[in-house]
Amino acid sequence: MIKNNSLKAVCFGEVLWDVFPTHKKIGGAPLNVALRMNALGVTTSMISRIGNDEAGNEILSFLKEKNVSSEFIQKDENYKTGVVNVMINEKGNASYDIMYPSSWDKVMLIDTIIREVSESDAFIFGSLICRDEISRSTLMTLLEKAKFKVLDANLRAPYYTTEVLLELMSKADFIKLNDEELWEVSRNLKSPYNSFEQNIKFIAEKTKTSKICITKGAFGAVLYYEGKYYYNSGYFIQVVDTVGAGDSFLATLISRLLKGKSPQKSLNYACAVGALVAGQEGANPKLSNDEIKKYMMLEKENTVQ
Repeated sequence: MIKNNSLKAVCFGEVLWDVFPTHKKIGGAPLNVALRMNALGVTTSMISRIGNDEAGNEILSFLKEKNVSSEFIQKDENYKTGVVNVMINEKGNASYDIMYPSSWDKVMLIDTIIREVSESDAFIFGSLICRDEISRSTLMTLLEKAKFKVLDANLRAPYYTTEVLLELMSKADFIKLNDEELWEVSRNLKSPYNSFEQNIKFIAEKTKTSKICITKGAFGAVLYYEGKYYYNSGYFIQVVDTVGAGDSFLATLISRLLKGKSPQKSLNYACAVGALVAGQEGANPKLSNDEIKKYMMLEKENTVQ
């Protein structure tokens, strides 16, 4: 991986408003990833599309406040800025009702975003953006230009097909799934296996992808990295809500790997960040390096005792 201080990344996909029962917040998995990567010192831009409306203008103001470039956020005159109604159950887990069509379904292919992707060290994208032909077509072209392609599957029924998902995984250099998605994808691809490791390797061979990470919620994550498995069994946290925890995990993992950190150390740090995000309200709480390391050390001491 790259070892310098001028890393650049691009996130492609939905920017929108997460509307909770009592409040609303700006979100979208790719934007959450971009925000966390920027916070970790990787200059990350966002490619998406908003409506020409108040909700869209608020997103632009938010990006400016967070020092995320809005240069590649397109404006749409016909479709509104995206909205997702978020429901949180008693365990803090979220379910989503995603408005369709939204402006981010219509991201147009223009020269400036092609150039930005080709000049970046990593290109992070999800499967949800493929629910509409226009954004899907733009994505497929950008994937041809990207150096290091990271797929966050982020499956949201009914907005994906096994055929499109397999194509995306086959084009990716790195795939991230959660444990439920691993079983779902494995079943859909007719895997004969029942174990975690066998299904990860099955997907790796099926898609010719040598880097796959499976998150397991409170139980950590498994990273398959160029033929080797790395494990983290999770960090204890009192969950407030899980919104954005997986996004921050992925952003941290990719940022650390890009900076040349070892797969195991990158995985450990990413799991700690994911846990700390789940322990606070919202997708993008501020976290300092000192706070993260202190939490990891405390958890290690608690485990030993």
